[in-house]
Amino acid sequence: MIETKKPKLELLPAALVEQIVDESMTLLERHGVMVENAEALGLLAGAGADVDLGSERVRIGRKLVQDCLATTPAAVTLYDRKGSRAFTVGGDEVHFDPGSAAVTLLDHVTQTERKATTSDVVDMYKLVETLEHIHFQSTALIASDVPGAVADAFRLYLGLLLSEKPFVTGTFRVEGFGPMKDLLAAVRGGEGALRAKPLAIFDACPSPPLKWSNLTTQSLIDAARAGIPSELISMGMTGATSMSTIAGTLVQHVAENLSGLVICQLAGRGAPVIFGGSPSSFDMRKGTTPMGAMETMMIDAGYAQIGKSLKLPTHAYMALSDAKVNDPQAGFETALGAVIGALAGVNVISGPGMLDFESCQSLEKLVIDDGICAMVYRLLDGIAQRDDPIALGTFEGFAPGMSFLTHPHTRQWYRKEHIPAGLVDRDPYEAWVTAGRTSIVDKAHADVARRLGRYAAPQLDEAVRKELDRIMGDYGRASGAGDWKPPVL
Repeated sequence: MIETKKPKLELLPAALVEQIVDESMTLLERHGVMVENAEALGLLAGAGADVDLGSERVRIGRKLVQDCLATTPAAVTLYDRKGSRAFTVGGDEVHFDPGSAAVTLLDHVTQTERKATTSDVVDMYKLVETLEHIHFQSTALIASDVPGAVADAFRLYLGLLLSEKPFVTGTFRVEGFGPMKDLLAAVRGGEGALRAKPLAIFDACPSPPLKWSNLTTQSLIDAARAGIPSELISMGMTGATSMSTIAGTLVQHVAENLSGLVICQLAGRGAPVIFGGSPSSFDMRKGTTPMGAMETMMIDAGYAQIGKSLKLPTHAYMALSDAKVNDPQAGFETALGAVIGALAGVNVISGPGMLDFESCQSLEKLVIDDGICAMVYRLLDGIAQRDDPIALGTFEGFAPGMSFLTHPHTRQWYRKEHIPAGLVDRDPYEAWVTAGRTSIVDKAHADVARRLGRYAAPQLDEAVRKELDRIMGDYGRASGAGDWKPPVL
């Protein structure tokens, strides 16, 4: 049998990859990055970086960057809540998660955006738990009815109650990491067990150009010391906060990510780091950040290729749309991003369900996007040789009028070669009319209701539940949010 060829996309010649990496390291040496965190400045100075405490500018030598790259794992393994199912983040493995963290939800009935509430967050987690092709949860919505001081941990707390899937999350406050880590450790059975089997990824975003805030730097340090993977989310906007050229933006993107990687490794050698981002092609006419633009997707595919050349796990915000409703634009931008990201081998693709420049989530779009992800995974499986010879044996005894509809070969292979249509309409026109001329969005709305109706909460030990409640209660009181009562789920 001939081995299956996995399809692959690379946009950059090898020489250009080398030059971008070389210039990014030179940029760190000559101009450096701003680091607004005293602990990180101390770590960098102790490692030999040129630190100007007055300006908080740090120039990082090439050898230090290379030494830190050498101790960064080439792959990260995440585990589900039970600790039994493993997910490899590295190589050409591809995993999708809903984009994080939207502040609004698209209401299907009114077709308008509104602030999300706790009940919306609950529905989101329940729905994602039922979606086969979205492997990770994310803290994808911010509940507007929860005090802002505890909103970061509260999102994770709810998710750990309702889902077994690994999480992509992040902190809003320096004080938020501790309780969030405690929540994860309580589920896993201790900090040592959490380090051995990570349950979550923490996003950390530098501020372009070339700056790490106190909050995001502290997240890198805390995650590294806890053995929790950090996902670096560089967010340059072409012509606004990064150069207008794609190649120039890639130089800055790589420099920002490498500086974050160095901080992680100095805080904890061998700390897991994911080379990621959410850059965009800035629209000068509208003043917006179009995530569905082809140029944005090209930046994503380009830095993913560079990340792979550095033997790092990769991430990108793709498979989303700038549309405001679930219309054709939402479909084609999402599908293009999903396909390009997967062919580029991006390991974690954040975006399904997202609309309106990463600010809005849609439950209906999530269901539709799960179908897009299914098609992407089928593409990645490639074309397999099922028989040897491929077809000649099947045509033995060929006669006029021969049909494959009832042929044993069809029964043997059809379901292995072809995925179900799901919500996609493949009815004849007359059957579609008879069925009520239903759009895929209306079918998705009905499917959301069906999935939520049959959702069954995965079992959670009562002692663990009580510990999660205690951690949230303590965080609420310490944060000035007052007495906190567990929600009724």
